[in-house]
Amino acid sequence: MGYEYTNSRITNDESRITNHESFEEIPHTADVALRVWGKDLTELFVNAARGLAWLMADPDTVRPEKEVALDLTAPDAETLLVTWLGELIYLNERDGVVFTEFDLKEVTPTHLRGTARGGRPGEVRRFVKAATFSGLVIRPTDRGLETTITFDV
Repeated sequence: MGYEYTNSRITNDESRITNHESFEEIPHTADVALRVWGKDLTELFVNAARGLAWLMADPDTVRPEKEVALDLTAPDAETLLVTWLGELIYLNERDGVVFTEFDLKEVTPTHLRGTARGGRPGEVRRFVKAATFSGLVIRPTDRGLETTITFDV
């Protein structure tokens, strides 16, 4: 694609949702959209997952009691991002868990390996059905990488 990535590791202490400097909800006509930033691909994926958790629930009400290991592949970074978020959405629908902590050991444009931790939220904000490809492009900026993700709600 033309953007650079590093394989930095985001650990537990760094992966907690503490503010919204890494993502913001932006206006969308029918669905919900987030603009997300990260210094590299790993941080972008973690911040996208943080934003998803924030859309779904109040992350402060989630006690991370469940851990899942994820090993995902895709043909490109945008597809991998939708696959990553889609897996978190599926697990939320299946188990009622909102994931708020992430330990990504490997993220390349075609592969993600790591763990996600979460629990049942005390407050649900909205039901997110899917991450979409609508206008999805990961692009380099002066902040690192940026993308806008649209979610079907």
